[in-house]
Amino acid sequence: MKPPAIVILGEASVAVAQQIQSVLPGAKLYGLVGRTQTVEVSYDNFGETVRELYTAGTPIIGVCAAGILIRTLAPLLSDKRAEPPVIAVAENGSAVVPLLGGLTGANELAKTIAHTLNIKPALTATGQLRFNLVLESPPAGYRLSNPEHAKSFTSDLLAGATVRIIGHAPWLSQSNLPVAADSTNVIEITDRPTIGSATHLVYHPVALGSGKLSIIGTGPGAARWMSPEVKAILQTATDFVGYKTYLDLVADFIQGKQRHESDNRVELDRARHALELAAAGRSVVVVSSGDPGIYAMASAVFEVLDREAKPEWQAIDIHVAPGISAMQAAAAAIGAPLGHDFCAISLSDILKPWETIAQRIAAAAQADFVIAFYNPISTQRTWQLTEAQTILLQWRLPETPVVLARNMGRSAEHIEVVSLNQLSQSQADMRTVILIGSSKTRIIQRDNGKVWVYTPRSYV
Repeated sequence: MKPPAIVILGEASVAVAQQIQSVLPGAKLYGLVGRTQTVEVSYDNFGETVRELYTAGTPIIGVCAAGILIRTLAPLLSDKRAEPPVIAVAENGSAVVPLLGGLTGANELAKTIAHTLNIKPALTATGQLRFNLVLESPPAGYRLSNPEHAKSFTSDLLAGATVRIIGHAPWLSQSNLPVAADSTNVIEITDRPTIGSATHLVYHPVALGSGKLSIIGTGPGAARWMSPEVKAILQTATDFVGYKTYLDLVADFIQGKQRHESDNRVELDRARHALELAAAGRSVVVVSSGDPGIYAMASAVFEVLDREAKPEWQAIDIHVAPGISAMQAAAAAIGAPLGHDFCAISLSDILKPWETIAQRIAAAAQADFVIAFYNPISTQRTWQLTEAQTILLQWRLPETPVVLARNMGRSAEHIEVVSLNQLSQSQADMRTVILIGSSKTRIIQRDNGKVWVYTPRSYV
């Protein structure tokens, strides 16, 4: 779990907030400008600050009324398995109420806070109250392989069913589960691959298995474009593998964990290192920007897995978590240029010869695809974009719309629309994705001087 943010609205809450902070390493105190002085981070707008923290996956402890937190975060609620803990604490320290994040550590965090304040937490999770655990959220060191069955399994136990336990785990021994040796409901602790079911929950000790490897895409850059699934994976990982620039995008999730940086041109070495870490029982995340399966690390991992075929890699739990690609973000920002058939071509000739790239550009142009160009320009490659433009002009009209989108989702985001004959290599770099319109792509002039670009679904 990331270090939490303790958010207060006035100086009267500082004493309680500091008491909570003293038992939570790395926790930061946030205070409203003009109403607080003894804080580490000052903010102007409560709603915007809390929503930004929530979107970034930061646990939130609000020393304030529960209602203000509920109203602030309600529009963002989606996947309960990915939401960070959100806890309301009374200004005088008389109540601690976990509001969100029961599956990501909220109840445990509430217990810690309540113990510090010498009170009892207001826990409302039925499983926690009845059995002293939440089956959907095992403690650190264990992973539930079939979380989709945990809710109905818990409901059966609450309705009077019993459970048989196979294997051993201290957290189960210390629970109040209704154990019976002849029960048809089973909880199994095992390091072997086992298929669970609605009556059979399977937990794997992380340190005993051959580990887990998740290959994730952060999206183009903005935290709001990172999927709930990706955030949940980042929160539980032990090791982060990737190019430095991409690891920096998820720096908030890496605090106190292992960071494995490598150069952007050693993808296969990076993939091999990640597989070795996972084989040693680690929970590893390979970080890509955009989508990990589009010009990114997912194919590199499977290529190494296929080429080297080490026996110890076969038991690794490998999962690819999708992300929003740069071409999707660019298209959404300008309208709908990918509204009909399209393709993507990388202009980098590091991993494939230029002759192949040129053939594909010509074929896509003749087939009248909208084309997304990735990796158009780098410090070592300065001529490919101009060459691609020359090829395109053999098949496309000079006035064909071209969208150049740079740094999508980041502070320096910039989008411009030019015609194909105006395209220049000086307008692009490696952070730019370029969308080349088809013969049907259209521009709509807006009253504010800007434009929309779209490709109609009807191709007549």
